[in-house]
Amino acid sequence: MDDKVKFEIEYVIQSSPQLLYQYLATPSGLSEWFADNVNSRGEKFIFIWDGAEEEAKLLKKKSDEFVRFAWEENDDDSYFEMKIIVDEITKDVSLFITDFAEDDEVEEAKMLWGNQVGDLKQVLGSK
Repeated sequence: MDDKVKFEIEYVIQSSPQLLYQYLATPSGLSEWFADNVNSRGEKFIFIWDGAEEEAKLLKKKSDEFVRFAWEENDDDSYFEMKIIVDEITKDVSLFITDFAEDDEVEEAKMLWGNQVGDLKQVLGSK
């Protein structure tokens, strides 16, 4: 991988894993918090922000657990993954994000995820 570094962030979300997964894995769910609009054809997802389109391929998914996408424009092994973790004892639900960014853009990328997940929590009615 050229210069991209992997980073991980975790957010506690008050939601059931099943409901949360719908917002991570479906075009209608993703368009409520992640992008202005999302369309999909099979494994290909088209994310639209302010009229600009970005294509991503759905690499892997497991119902109620995780989704992993790779941006089509990336020619490296980078991806972004949204994983649902349920604490066995407390039953707290966390959203675990794995993403890649240029070394000098990691903080900015984390802030962007923070804003996006803030929108997701609002949609879910989570604190």
